Amino acid sequence: MADHRNGSAQAANGTAQAAGTAYSIDLNAFQTRLRSFYQHWDAHNTDLWGSSDAIAVACPPPSEDLRYLKSTALNLWLLGFEFPETIMVFTKKQIHILCSQKKASILESVKKSAREVVDADLVLHVKPRNDDGTALMDAIFRAIRALSKSDGRDTPTVGYISREAPEGKLLEMWTEKLKNTKFQLNDVANGLSSLFAAKNNEELTSIKRAAYLTTSVMKNFVIPKLENVIDEEKKVSHSTLMEDTEKAILEPSKVNCKLKADNVDICYPPIFQSGGQFDLKPSAVSNDELLHYDSASVILCAVGARYKSYCSNIARTFLIDADPLQSRAYGVLLKAHEAVIGSLKPGNRLSAAYEAAVSVVENDAPDLISYLTKSAGTGIGIEFRESGLNINAKNEQLVKEGMVFNVSLGFQNVQRESSKSKNKHFSLLLADTVIINKDKTEVVTSMSSKALKDVAYSFNEDEEEENPRAKADTNGAEPLMSKTTLRSDNHEMSKEELRRQHQAELARQKNEETARRLAGGRNETGDNRSSARSSAELMAYKNINDLPPPREMMIQIDQKNEAVLLPINGSMVPFHVAFIRTVSSQQDTNRNCYIRIIFNVPGTPFSPHDSNSLKFQGSIYLKEASFRSKDSRHISEVVQSIKTLRRQVVARESERAERATLVTQEKLQLANNRFKPIRLSDLWIRPAFGGRGRKIPGTLEAHVNGFRYSTTRQDERVDIMFPNIKHAFFQPAENEMITLLHFHLHNHIMVGNKKTKDVQFYVEVMDMVQNVGSGKRSAYDPDELEEEQRERQRKNKINVEFQTFVNRVNDLWGQPQLNGLDLEFDQPLRELGFPGVPHKSSVFIVPTSACLVELIETPFLVVTLSEIEIVNLERVGLGQKNFDMTVVFKDFKRDVLRIDSIPSTSLDGIKEWLDTTDIKYYESRLNLNWRQILKTITDDPQSFIEGGGWEFLNLEATDSESENSEESDKGYEPSDVEPESDSEDEASDSESLVESEDDDDDDEDSEEDSEEEKGKTWEELEREASNADREKGNESDSEEDRKRRKAKSFGKSRGAGLSSSMTKRPKLR
Repeated sequence: MADHRNGSAQAANGTAQAAGTAYSIDLNAFQTRLRSFYQHWDAHNTDLWGSSDAIAVACPPPSEDLRYLKSTALNLWLLGFEFPETIMVFTKKQIHILCSQKKASILESVKKSAREVVDADLVLHVKPRNDDGTALMDAIFRAIRALSKSDGRDTPTVGYISREAPEGKLLEMWTEKLKNTKFQLNDVANGLSSLFAAKNNEELTSIKRAAYLTTSVMKNFVIPKLENVIDEEKKVSHSTLMEDTEKAILEPSKVNCKLKADNVDICYPPIFQSGGQFDLKPSAVSNDELLHYDSASVILCAVGARYKSYCSNIARTFLIDADPLQSRAYGVLLKAHEAVIGSLKPGNRLSAAYEAAVSVVENDAPDLISYLTKSAGTGIGIEFRESGLNINAKNEQLVKEGMVFNVSLGFQNVQRESSKSKNKHFSLLLADTVIINKDKTEVVTSMSSKALKDVAYSFNEDEEEENPRAKADTNGAEPLMSKTTLRSDNHEMSKEELRRQHQAELARQKNEETARRLAGGRNETGDNRSSARSSAELMAYKNINDLPPPREMMIQIDQKNEAVLLPINGSMVPFHVAFIRTVSSQQDTNRNCYIRIIFNVPGTPFSPHDSNSLKFQGSIYLKEASFRSKDSRHISEVVQSIKTLRRQVVARESERAERATLVTQEKLQLANNRFKPIRLSDLWIRPAFGGRGRKIPGTLEAHVNGFRYSTTRQDERVDIMFPNIKHAFFQPAENEMITLLHFHLHNHIMVGNKKTKDVQFYVEVMDMVQNVGSGKRSAYDPDELEEEQRERQRKNKINVEFQTFVNRVNDLWGQPQLNGLDLEFDQPLRELGFPGVPHKSSVFIVPTSACLVELIETPFLVVTLSEIEIVNLERVGLGQKNFDMTVVFKDFKRDVLRIDSIPSTSLDGIKEWLDTTDIKYYESRLNLNWRQILKTITDDPQSFIEGGGWEFLNLEATDSESENSEESDKGYEPSDVEPESDSEDEASDSESLVESEDDDDDDEDSEEDSEEEKGKTWEELEREASNADREKGNESDSEEDRKRRKAKSFGKSRGAGLSSSMTKRPKLR
């Protein structure tokens, strides 16, 4: 028996294992599938099974070649393993199996199941080692004739797989004898294809895991590998790439995929094609030619992986410096590919899906219709190509729920005008694995993007513009300048130019978007929070009869009713403790103790009017009361009791007010026996639960519709619903002390008595604090190397546990019922991070694919990139060690976010990141008063739109204007500066947007300079300088020194003259 390149042989619940073997058959799966086989045979015997009385399937000997046979597929589907050199004959009343003794011992276990499910006896014909099996075959043929005669038919009809040529002596003998029996033989390949077409949940899970491995290899290995080869101009052959990729598939841990290597295999050797030689057939191979990545090159990559014998496939096309024809063709192909996927719905015909692709190409690019492949893919499962489910113009088969397709569409050998022979033809190919569900079509390989912006690479974009003659050498030789040179300083210049052009386009789009939003209505998105209970709603006693009986005329504390009873004019007057603002005590020289109670009075600066004060506007309020006592101990007890009671009431009312603003969420559905919760233990939570007891770790569980975190204490429990999660982050411990999971929520929840939108679960990978003084070092490990090794192992173990949890939750979120939430754990990109001060302390801020986050220090920082309007980089200039970043949100009622003290070395990286995420950024030399700016915009949006939108922040435009004005004023003299009052008035509006402190400093400097130089000629200045030198005894200075001082004073006077017109934005030379 062989399981080469097929599923695993693991025993599980509901399995039967033969004595002395490692193979076990899943009896539950066997019963379910044997019943499905016979039901399908009965229902479609005439149209798919050739009216067969018996079905004979012969499995060939094992082979090292990668092949897909329907006989092998039936073995795997029905029994879970491939049984080579085994003949199975199914009849209505008996199942005959001819095999060796070892296989018979395994199959013995399914006899009872076969009788219970389909009422058929399993007859095992055991072939001795040196026997050719002729006698056993004759016995099977006699049984077929006997059963046929009992049904009233003289000539039995036997179904078999006609396209599979017999291999080995046993199968050759069987085929020869079968054809000589004078049975009527019909092909049943279509029946088997139809039987395998619709998959159950277990099969779909295997396909999803295979797809996860496939996309992980494409995303985490193939694409980085190609980028590295192209960027470093390595010479790598297609076959070498194929071998490396195959190794990555067979070792899932290399691509951060937590699947057992024993369960995975390749569907086919990975395919890499480039250099004008393309074959879009599934049987294509990677040749030994070098990877071609010159300008206008196309690289095709196809990867297929199997999990427990179930296949998945993905193919992507990568464009290198694509020309317009290639970009247009790829856009049309992408649209056609999506049209095919969109047409694969239950009840539609397969031909309609292919016609949808043809329609897209005919409408968008009729000149490419002749290059379109004649098929848009096939069914996929145990077989890589299920022949009965070809997506072409002739197949009228209906799409059914549970089917899985490899949707593969391409353009073959499109011709283009090119001087290079290798680029005269190019091909494009896209392939995805698609599952047909009842409600929607699920693309299980969508994790690898196929958008044009993600597959098109630009390396030599400026080569033709900067060096039009470099390509055409008179001798036909290659140009001397290599691509490595072009990627150096010259390429950096072009990169900056490209970024500037992209930012200009973003500015136009952003201004149009902002104009539409402001024109549509004022951005009122404040919190519509319900007000907390006012002090009028707090009542100590409903009527006078509820007051406690007076004991003596002393201050009393009623803990139960939360009241303080004060003796006033011979009566005990009650006050609810919430009306007391402060209470204090003091002692004079005569040992008299005083207690002073100050009340909350509506209308005072710190006590606004509440509903009670508005209802009784003529009321008189007690502001404070003082009492004297000789008993200092009693006074101290009263003060302490009032403070404690007040603190408890304020905390309770604050928590109640917070809970009143919470959004009601659905109830958590706990996992049942069918679905065990995904669990991660020994986690700490932030924010921590309240209480004075010792804090203890808890367990995080993923249930049907949310997470639950709980400790061993009954009151320490938090539920986080999946629909309430806005962003989920997983940050492993790299340069940090903790590994964490962080959830940023849409609506607030309560953690203990704290209201929060951010909940974090973490584990310390090593001790936060270590005592370096105490403790003796081990004599066997004086350098503590073993201790460091243990810490590394602990960190890696924790990271792997978190990664496993994250992968399982991502699989859960990928299920159809949760797919609409669009949830997936995001991981911060440390290589793009930068230090900054978003709150009070300096932290390391890192981007993710959708956010900008800081998850280590509290308060946490989570900024959603899609909510950002623009980013303004402030205090940017020569000589500055740090700069600030201001994030302006689309909601203008929301305060801007300032991140201060970012090192200037991070400036280029931040610009590049903002540009790649399509966020418009501006630069300024000063910090701006954003509260005033946003108020001006919201008060008069029309003027903001007419004034060019955000372009008032464009430093480059302002610099160019100032350059023009400077060139026109070359002949001015310093005394001509004074009458320029008009320009100063005009600039006053824009100057008000700058912080007032900066204005004052600039004005004072300009006034001092102008007064100092007013009305003085150069001769006067030189005379004063000479007098000053003479007084200091510097007459011995050389003539060069005097000239240098003269030039310096000249520059100073010119700078003073310019200060009034250029105070806000000095030019950056």
